[in-house]
Amino acid sequence: MSNVVTEAAGDIWSRTLKPEEGDLPPEAARYFLGVNLSASDVERVQTLSAKAREGSLTENEDRELDCYIEVGWFLDLMKSKARISLKGK
Repeated sequence: MSNVVTEAAGDIWSRTLKPEEGDLPPEAARYFLGVNLSASDVERVQTLSAKAREGSLTENEDRELDCYIEVGWFLDLMKSKARISLKGK
């Protein structure tokens, strides 16, 4: 997956999830605020990111990193939506 495809996926997620709309029930909002990558996934992202900075990612690793980026965008969008949903409650 190239960066162009990943960016397009991020745009699709944003249009679908509408993070600017605070319409999550409080329980769902609190749940999403607590969702994080596992420690092993964070370590893997750090490893892949270091290899990307060095320019030594394989094609499979590049696709893997793109998947992590997409998951990160999803979590960021949901956490933004969650914070807006809980604002003033």
